[in-house]
Amino acid sequence: MGKNNKGGNNNKGNAPAASGDSSKILDNATAAMKRTVDIMAKDFGAVRTGKASPAMVEGIMVECYGSQTKLKDVAAITAPEPLLLVIQPWDQSIVNNVTKAILASNIGISPVSDGRVIRLPVPELSTERRAELTKVIKKRAEDAKVEIRNIRRDSNEAIKKAQKTDITEDEAKQMTDKIQKLTDKTIEDIQKAADAKIKEVEQI
Repeated sequence: MGKNNKGGNNNKGNAPAASGDSSKILDNATAAMKRTVDIMAKDFGAVRTGKASPAMVEGIMVECYGSQTKLKDVAAITAPEPLLLVIQPWDQSIVNNVTKAILASNIGISPVSDGRVIRLPVPELSTERRAELTKVIKKRAEDAKVEIRNIRRDSNEAIKKAQKTDITEDEAKQMTDKIQKLTDKTIEDIQKAADAKIKEVEQI
C-alpha cells in the first residue's frame, strides 16, 4: 500500500507519513496538526504577560536529587494575586536549588524566599517589553502555520501515492479537500490563539 516516509522538515509538528492504510492519512494529519497547536499553546503559556501565571515558571529545570527536574514536578505553584506567584517546594531541602534555578532562568523576576516558600513579585510590563512579546507571539504563530502547511503538503503527497494503488481519483479528491479544510481550520485556530495571547500581553 502507499506509504510516504517524508517527514523531512525539522519542525516540532513533523508531517505524518501515510503508514499502511490510506485511510490513516487524514487521521495522521489531524494528530500531527493537533500536536503542533498543543506545542505552540505551551510556548504561549511560558510568555510572561502583565499577570502572574504558574506557566511562567512550571518548565524551569531544578537540580533535584542528582538530576534536572521540572519545577512543576517538585513544588506547588499558585498565583494568589494578579502580580504574585507563590512556590512551595514539597521538600524544603531543595528551596535554595529552586531559588537558584529561578535566578538562572532569566525570567526577569527576583525570588524572595523565607526558607520554606518562595514568592515571585511579578513586575508590570513596560510598553517596550509588551511590543517585544507581541513580536515573539506573532513569530511563533507564523512558525506554527508553516508547520501546518508542511503537514498538508506531505499528506497530499501521501494521497497521490495512495491513488496509484489504494484509492480512486474521486476518493483522492475527497481526501485532499478534507486535508485542506483541516488546514484552514487549524490555521484559523492558531491565529485566534495568537490574537488572544497578544490581547493578554497588551492589557494594562
